[in-house]
Amino acid sequence: MTHPAAPRQYDDLTPQHVLDSLDAVGFRGDGRILQLNSYENRVFQLFLEDGRAVVTKFYRPARWSDEQILEEHAFALQLTAAEVPVVPPLVLSARDASPESARLLGLPPTLARVPASEAAHRFSVSARCAGREPELDQDDTLLQLGRFIGRLHAVGQVSAFEHRTTMDPRADGQRARQLLLAGDFVVPAWRDTWDHTLQKALDLVAEAFDAVPELRRLRLHGDCHPGNVLWRDGGPHVVDLDDACMGPAIQDLWMLVSGDAHSMMRQLALLLEGYTQFRDFDRRELRLIEPLRTLRMVRHSAWLAARWDDPSFPLYFPFFGTEAYWSEQVTQLREQIEAMTEAA
Repeated sequence: MTHPAAPRQYDDLTPQHVLDSLDAVGFRGDGRILQLNSYENRVFQLFLEDGRAVVTKFYRPARWSDEQILEEHAFALQLTAAEVPVVPPLVLSARDASPESARLLGLPPTLARVPASEAAHRFSVSARCAGREPELDQDDTLLQLGRFIGRLHAVGQVSAFEHRTTMDPRADGQRARQLLLAGDFVVPAWRDTWDHTLQKALDLVAEAFDAVPELRRLRLHGDCHPGNVLWRDGGPHVVDLDDACMGPAIQDLWMLVSGDAHSMMRQLALLLEGYTQFRDFDRRELRLIEPLRTLRMVRHSAWLAARWDDPSFPLYFPFFGTEAYWSEQVTQLREQIEAMTEAA
């Protein structure tokens, strides 16, 4: 699997540039900087001269438009105003009006653009917020998570995103398939078998969504798995809405359950007990869990392929694209076909 080299999008994002960027919007660092785990963006924790610590996120170039990022920020601020526990972006202010200074975007300004050697990197700043993953084996934790997501969706249903993406099962699955095939990421030994199996799985995904007419879509977190929920002060918080989108409510619930069918239904019952205290839930959406899991599988492969020119991806995902990887994908797709058939 070889592909032409592409410009490295973060090569000019040096520690000094990070410090200078934060200084340009009024956050003067004391020189201590820590890079945090993030594959998609570049995220840093900075300690400031005034004793505070902040987290800054430099967005991957060309992934989101300014309008899409600002719409995410506006959603976070709206959730904060409704006392839903999220960590919103801070309002920024430029230190001066020189051409080298930051250009602020948004009302209020929450996104900044500072020139670099090759690109104008966009970034936001938020308060540092420490915590841990939720303990999903605890009934009370699931109830609290259900209430939290219900409150988030109660705000999310008030209006729609205009610029963020809308989940489209047919288009999303085929887009991922085409990217993987066109880029020759699937090894020849498994290409035909994988493609045939995937097509069968995607047909079942489309049938499942067609079987839920007038499916309501609302503003979602979009990627609500345990690693993206921060447990602190006795309850859940969201520190990032980078994958916020329009979609069905079940998208923010299904990744919080696991195990066999009996365990999952019990966990879902607890989540929904909390959720429905704040918002009604269309139980027809439960049949979309396995189709959504299938879509997530193929979209994850496509995400790895789309980011393969980023040097960190071959380093952290060395198994991607191997014969063993595609063999496992075929096995998992067959399992999903069986699960979707049984749930139909």
